[in-house]
Amino acid sequence: MSESPNRPGPTAKQWAVLLALMIVSSAILIAIFLVIDWFPVAGSNVSDEIDTFWDVLLIVSIPIFVIVTGVLLFSVWRWRQRPGEEELDGPPIHGNAKLEVIWTAIPTVIIAALCAYAAVLLLDIEAAPAKGTRVVNVTGVQFAWSFETNEGDRKIKANRLVVPVDEPVQFKVRSRDVIHDFWVPAWRLKVDAVPGITTSYSLTPTKTGTFDIVCAELCGLGHAYMRQTVTVLPKAKYAAWVAGQGKPAAPAGGGESAGLSAKELFVAGNPSVGATACGTCHVLNAAGTKGATGPNLNEMIPKSDSKAAIREMIVNPNAEITKGYAQGIMPANYGQVLSAKEIDELVNYIYDDVQGKG
Repeated sequence: MSESPNRPGPTAKQWAVLLALMIVSSAILIAIFLVIDWFPVAGSNVSDEIDTFWDVLLIVSIPIFVIVTGVLLFSVWRWRQRPGEEELDGPPIHGNAKLEVIWTAIPTVIIAALCAYAAVLLLDIEAAPAKGTRVVNVTGVQFAWSFETNEGDRKIKANRLVVPVDEPVQFKVRSRDVIHDFWVPAWRLKVDAVPGITTSYSLTPTKTGTFDIVCAELCGLGHAYMRQTVTVLPKAKYAAWVAGQGKPAAPAGGGESAGLSAKELFVAGNPSVGATACGTCHVLNAAGTKGATGPNLNEMIPKSDSKAAIREMIVNPNAEITKGYAQGIMPANYGQVLSAKEIDELVNYIYDDVQGKG
């Protein structure tokens, strides 16, 4: 077998052209990727810091990608196999220790710097909340969120999160069944809701409006439907909203002992016993709920349905599944966490609405 022809290395001009192409490509890609609106509107005091960190990651990673890809493509072009060379061996080569040290040291320094930046940012975000910070208890259950906060002598429980703008809030997050993840994309922060422990984070909403709440942890068949909203109000409107909500704090326990009406159970549920609000997932005209996770009750329940049939749907939801919906989405614990009287009141409330009596 003949020896491989001795190919000269790349010329200085070829290296210069390659370097210029990589610099130009990196600049163009960085400009394009920084212009792209990757995230929803920034709605908290930490949003801009996290967005900046993302931009830094892009600025650092794009040139690395371009260098690796450029050198690879150049090598394929420059040292590709020519016709007639199929049986030839390449020239004997030996590793370059200096080069290997350089291309190991540079990524190490870059990664260490980025990790230090991330650690400082994380410590800043996780700083202890200031005294007097509003506390909102968040409870995850398949497949909805419920919220509880104290405002003076009022304990407000709801399946809708409402907070004032420009006031710090600490969210204490729990789960009653499986692991969920409480995430408001506009706020940029999220935290796991883990059964048996309480996790938390603090921030200050800086923009009014209504923003999505998403579960960011696969939690079962209804995971994709575990979506609600948070409304951030100006301080005066928040005070007015508080004035129209809830009652003085009631003793813990079932809906009956807490004095909750059938409508309150349907619209807000009873997080203290793990009863998810029906209105989180269902439309019901009398309640004014617009949930889309489950069937529209006014359309699903025929006029001739008996109260016994509606009761069965509540206490044994997997016995008969409405077409287009999956088994296991609706919680099956209502028969255990609600009293017989509460279930009767819910049945009557739904039945009267469907029959046009609500």
